[in-house]
Amino acid sequence: MPGTSIRLAFGVGIVAVGLGAGGCSSTWWNEPPCMPPAFSVSPGTAGPGETVVVSADNATCNPRYGADALAQITVTDQSGRLIIDTTTDMSDAGRFSYSFEVPAQVPPGPAQVTAMPYDIDWCDDTGTNNRVVGNGKTIERVSCAEPVKPLIITD
Repeated sequence: MPGTSIRLAFGVGIVAVGLGAGGCSSTWWNEPPCMPPAFSVSPGTAGPGETVVVSADNATCNPRYGADALAQITVTDQSGRLIIDTTTDMSDAGRFSYSFEVPAQVPPGPAQVTAMPYDIDWCDDTGTNNRVVGNGKTIERVSCAEPVKPLIITD
């Protein structure tokens, strides 16, 4: 019958839309924004040759960083000179721990430590996990400040 296939396709479309509209609140696209967990720097004061640990526990939400997730750790001295720039393994939920010895050439004074998910636009206002998928593009952070913790370097 002419028109039967149109009615059937229309009916299937309505059923598909109806199924998609109900009860999907637990799916990832309806989850609230999930920011990376706060990290810590311990101890907060260290001298050359001493060990400093930068770490974070799992997030209380579900960031889904993936099995191969990394955290990027940077340390800059008081003049802004980059002292440490590395990555370390991170869990799917954001847990990581990285230890380093304060290099001998770092001058005494305040330093800054940053730690954030590597290669992910983690501060997207939509809460979307925007992993850059090796396409050669750079990421642009949107309307959020870089997470920074102090580290005092002693003699």
